[in-house]
This record gives sequence, C-alpha cells and structure tokens, in this order.
Amino acid sequence: MKSVVLVKQVPDTAHIAADAMKEDGTVNRGALPAIFNPEDLHALEMALTVKQQHGGEVTAISMGPPKAADVLRECLYRGADRAILITDRRAAASDTLATSYILSQAVKTIGNVDMIFAGRQAIDGDTAQTAPQCAEKLGIPQITYAEEILELNKTSATIRRNFGNGWEIVKVKLPALLTVVETANVPRPWAAKRMMKYKNAPLEQWGLDEIGADIARCGIAGSPTKVFKIQSVVLKKEGFAEIAPTREAIGTLIKELVADKTI
Repeated sequence: MKSVVLVKQVPDTAHIAADAMKEDGTVNRGALPAIFNPEDLHALEMALTVKQQHGGEVTAISMGPPKAADVLRECLYRGADRAILITDRRAAASDTLATSYILSQAVKTIGNVDMIFAGRQAIDGDTAQTAPQCAEKLGIPQITYAEEILELNKTSATIRRNFGNGWEIVKVKLPALLTVVETANVPRPWAAKRMMKYKNAPLEQWGLDEIGADIARCGIAGSPTKVFKIQSVVLKKEGFAEIAPTREAIGTLIKELVADKTI
C-alpha cells in the first residue's frame, strides 16, 4: 500500500499565555509553542499499521513555514519512509480551500497513492474541511471519523466510523481518503535508531512550482474566506451559589439552567 499522511504543526492551545491573542483578535502564533496536531498523530499511526500489515510505504506531507519540518521529522522518527514539506511564501494566508488545493497537487505529484490519511480536524482552526476538500479535488471517495480498518485489500477497504453516538461500517473503493479520530489507536513513540538517523537529515522541500500549482488558487488570491467579525469574550464571575446535594436543589438548578438557556 502506498499511503500519504497529511500532517500539520499547530499552536499548543492547551497552554494559553496572556499574550496569546493579538490586538486585532487573531492568534499570536509566536507566543504559543508549536506541536504536532493531535489527531494527525492517530492518522499517522493508522498509516504505519497498514504498512506493517500489508507492506508498502508511508509519505508524510505538511504545508507551512520551514519550522513545520519539526513535525515531519517526528513522522520519520515514528516510521514514515518519506517526508515532504510544502513551503512557499506565495502560499501564505491560504484558507482551507487554497490549502486543500495545494495538498491535492502534492498528492498528484507523488502519484499512484492508494490511501490518504489525515486527522479529523486541526485544533487551531477546528473546521474539519481541509482533508475532505482535498478528497473532492482528487476525485476520490472519503471516509470521515474513521476509527478502525476492518478489512483491506488492493482495491477496497472496510472501515468502522465513530460519529460520537454510534458506529457505522462502510466499504470504500481505493484510492480513498480517511480522516481519523483520536479513539482510533495509541500513537507509537519515537524509535531511537530512526531519531539518530533522521535528526539532521535534509528533508524534501517543494514549492508551488514543483507541484504544478496554479498561483491564482493559492494564498490570499485563492482564499475566498473572509473574516466578518472578531469578538473577544470575557467571562466575569459575579458571585456564586452553593447547591445542596439533594434532589430538590438539583432539580431547581436544572430549571434555572434551562430558563437561562444554558442547557
């Protein structure tokens, strides 16, 4: 199986500092540590498991500034065979539409891919749009919320989807794209030997010209998404109420929360 994993370096939103937001309401990425997008790790693990069970190779792709090479090295440390960084100033400020176009062009450049894996969504944007849009541009089927590959051969895969309050078993023809949820697996740790091998090794870097991208569909020019309004919400504590551990008190609390439209 020839697999591609789409990975992203994101700000660590679990450790928010006081200067995490700029005055215009946008994220101050320079003030937050950068990490491997959590669900992308589960996508990588699923691709590596496919490689172990069926043979083949795994290529990791990320789009971003040179610093994004850090997450690609992590992919190599865990078992990926190849890592490619798409980096080009002309791709700056790309929204999901432009990003998915660029990534789809990279996948086409690699060629003959059987399966594409990606995390369900990134923790910085939380749109869950990029990978599905990539599948649409490639003209291949997609399975979202993938939790387990039940059967796999050269022409099809049977996948269990976990959509929160239930499961669904679906069969899809290959090539196909899967977005993976965090309950799918436990990502493996770095391998010491692979870390020593790849920690200083040069990574492949492609620009928009190398993937044959139409510049008009990249960056700001190819991004129709416009921010209508940014609002900072400040929560203020105004007193508190102590709820007795009784059926009557809890019933009263529920009624107040319903009246306040909290629940």
